[in-house]
Amino acid sequence: MRIRIVDAFTDQPFSGNPAGVVLLDSFPDDAWLQKVAAEVNLSETAFAHPLPAGGEADWALRWLTPTTEVDMCGHATLATAHVLHSTGTASGTVRFSARCGVLTATAEADGTITMDFPTSSLTPVAVPEGLEQALGAEVLSVHDTAAHIGDLVVELHDEHTVRALAPDFAALKSLSSRGVIVTAAAEHPDRGYDFVSRGFFPAVGIDEDPVTGSAHTALAPYWSARLGRDELTGFQGGARTGLVRTRLRGERTLLNGHAVTVIEGDLHA
Repeated sequence: MRIRIVDAFTDQPFSGNPAGVVLLDSFPDDAWLQKVAAEVNLSETAFAHPLPAGGEADWALRWLTPTTEVDMCGHATLATAHVLHSTGTASGTVRFSARCGVLTATAEADGTITMDFPTSSLTPVAVPEGLEQALGAEVLSVHDTAAHIGDLVVELHDEHTVRALAPDFAALKSLSSRGVIVTAAAEHPDRGYDFVSRGFFPAVGIDEDPVTGSAHTALAPYWSARLGRDELTGFQGGARTGLVRTRLRGERTLLNGHAVTVIEGDLHA
């Protein structure tokens, strides 16, 4: 069977967020999926198989980190949709059945893909004990997304602080059920983005995720409320970076970006 590595939320190889993509006839046992994800050793590997015609979705989709399965993943969904469209396996809008419900991915005329995800709720919470020490930075506010993606959204003073972070990943591991998303307003919005973020997920085996699509289902409502606009662009990453365009539509958030296949080969297992 074929396996591909796709860089998501970028149109340039070796940038954005890489994801493994494996298209199957059906899902094998969970242990095999986890072994493949561990072998690929990226933040997520997506596994998908076609569903019978006439249902609410066209493909079943699952995402696994090297250590566990996750409920929602944006960049690996984008990567999967890119593979389906670039290989001629699908066209137009693809509907995925996943743990978080039915998601859609639509190929746009400009070569991007727009995904429709549930908007994450944001609950203000007190700064958890040890968070500032783990980040090495003063925290302005913290919002919990436990009902949806299980991340803490943490606003810091400015873009420079976000970019310069060198967190204590072992200390961050126990502070959220999935991850810690740090964010700040863009210092220079004329550069093509409205806010910046970085995502740390040591609790699920990923110290830093370069460009986290699912996190933008929380970042979009957070910054849309602050900036007074429903359409925004987020810049995420440390060593690798990418752009996520967001459009807030109440209970749904649209995520848009490019993707590019960088590796394709055979999986012998």
